[in-house]
Amino acid sequence: MSVLRQLHGPSTVDPDLPAPASLSEKAYFLIRDRIVTLALEPGSTLNEKELTQELGLGRTPVREALKRLALENLVEVYPRRGIFVSSVDIRDLGSISELRAELEGCAARLAAERATSRERAMCEELIAELDYLSDRAGTYELIDLDQRIHRHVYRCAHNPFLRAALEEHFLLTLRLWFLVLERVERLDAAVQEHRQLLQAILQQDSDRAEEIIRAHITGFEEAIRTVL
Repeated sequence: MSVLRQLHGPSTVDPDLPAPASLSEKAYFLIRDRIVTLALEPGSTLNEKELTQELGLGRTPVREALKRLALENLVEVYPRRGIFVSSVDIRDLGSISELRAELEGCAARLAAERATSRERAMCEELIAELDYLSDRAGTYELIDLDQRIHRHVYRCAHNPFLRAALEEHFLLTLRLWFLVLERVERLDAAVQEHRQLLQAILQQDSDRAEEIIRAHITGFEEAIRTVL
């Protein structure tokens, strides 16, 4: 999936996904990355011709990608007016956090119950990486690790429908993270909280795993509100 690393800065694409199966899927991931990381600013106009030239793709794949992004609330299409990057509305934060608490709470519980021995070994590797990066990681390294931990928990739940729903709403959350990166003070602490979550999964403590992720999401919401 090297094509998805053409952008400067972090990628928001799950590295465990297979390579794009079509040009429209390739366009989707590339444009989505720009939107989530705010390389394409909220409210900005999207020009199909400019995107096709920048991405080196045909107009049809770009158009299909934009339709998919509209379904995921990342772009807004207005007939006769144009296509725009969806705005980031702080008023949505409470609703997004409320839904994530339920979905991620369920995923954490299932992960503690269903994770395979191989997946538990990956939990241990992620904990070791948390220990290594403590006090020495840059902002983008922390965000990358945060993404990988959340997505690992989603996989451990072994529910593809739950995982798809989680991925969609996690991307909306990532946009908020990128919006406040320079102002939020608890990024390192927030990422380090994942150690407790991974340990709960290793211990097969489903109640504890759910409790930790719910508290983590509440802390995220409070941190965002503090700076916005």
